[in-house]
Amino acid sequence: MKRIDAYLFFDNNCREVMTFYQECLGGELNLMTIAQSPMADQMPHMADLIMHACLTNGDLTLMASDNCMGEPIPKGKNVTLSLSCSSEEEVHDVYAKLSAGGKANSLPKKEFWGDVFGMLTDRYGQDWMTTYSPNK
Repeated sequence: MKRIDAYLFFDNNCREVMTFYQECLGGELNLMTIAQSPMADQMPHMADLIMHACLTNGDLTLMASDNCMGEPIPKGKNVTLSLSCSSEEEVHDVYAKLSAGGKANSLPKKEFWGDVFGMLTDRYGQDWMTTYSPNK
């Protein structure tokens, strides 16, 4: 495994919050809106929301997005652990182990941005993302 990073979810103020964090922590901030993604046609009413934000500064990586699911984010569920894996096989292996007794929210598969990606909630209620980026 490469590393674990925090992934934050916001109630439609992700751009504001991540810009503030950049002012505080420095680094480079990349933002992708829904309008800039292949999901634009499916979610035109959410075009300006942030689908993915990434703030990097040296070893610091902080990722985030707006709450595009439409449901309120329960208190304590706005932080997900994002596990960057070293291979596609590792994504599937770790996903299977972490989701055992929990909930497989989105099985690992290759996504439009090129990564193998899955989401789950472990048996203790912690949310996880597992990802492998073949180009990194």
